[in-house]
Amino acid sequence: QVQLMESGGGLVQAGESLRLSCAASGSFAGINNMGWYRQTPGKQRELVAEISTGGATNYAASVKGRFTVSRDNTKNTVYLQMNSLKPEDTAVYYCKADVRTSYTGRYWGQGTQVTVSS
Repeated sequence: QVQLMESGGGLVQAGESLRLSCAASGSFAGINNMGWYRQTPGKQRELVAEISTGGATNYAASVKGRFTVSRDNTKNTVYLQMNSLKPEDTAVYYCKADVRTSYTGRYWGQGTQVTVSS
């Protein structure tokens, strides 16, 4: 059983920063890509940022230059440093990991709320 546990969401004012963390636990051989998605009511979940095992990154255009994704492979943890937050960044943020067991499956965290007030 693979579990992803997120932390770090909250309420901040525009221009402030937050750091999200997501740790994978359970029995698995390894983790391929890890990343973050977000979702607001009535909209589809969208990619925010992702990072490969080797550190290659990919960002949504709307967050490039403000958000930084990183990972610690020794801790099976992915981070999202969010700077210069805007009200439009308000959403539920979900951690995602492509985990290798007897096959490679996509796992999701439970979601953490990020609210940015103007």
